Amino acid sequence: MAASDQIRREIFINASPEHVFPFLVDPKQMTEWLAAASAESGAAFGGIYRVVFDESHTARGEFVEVVPNSKVVFTWGWEGNDGPMKPGSSRVEITLEPRNGGTFLSLVHNNLPEPAVEGHDAGWVFRLGRLEAVAEGRVPEVKDPMQA
Repeated sequence: MAASDQIRREIFINASPEHVFPFLVDPKQMTEWLAAASAESGAAFGGIYRVVFDESHTARGEFVEVVPNSKVVFTWGWEGNDGPMKPGSSRVEITLEPRNGGTFLSLVHNNLPEPAVEGHDAGWVFRLGRLEAVAEGRVPEVKDPMQA
């Protein structure tokens, strides 16, 4: 099945890129904003990207590009998925740009099959809101659309 769409999201975080970047690559900090049970991160080209959300949702891929304090690109898909979202079948690019004393974050998730776009978009909106909160030292929202 061919990919038919992508997700684009942008947020402003009132913290420096140097403060925000570890949330994208450090397993402990990844679990905070991704609302995940655990994470594995080999934050270098070809390193593992794996996030266990719950017993039936585990995202897996590998890092394609890591530029400290500036950019993270990794592949994404779901373990145990027989459909078009196999591990590594889509690509997520997150860029961090210093702006107005904080960070302008841009996320692009490419190669999503049409049926997966809406659910992944809701998931990224929720998770980016959590990233903004935890990076700014606030308590994040806890209602996960995947658990609804």
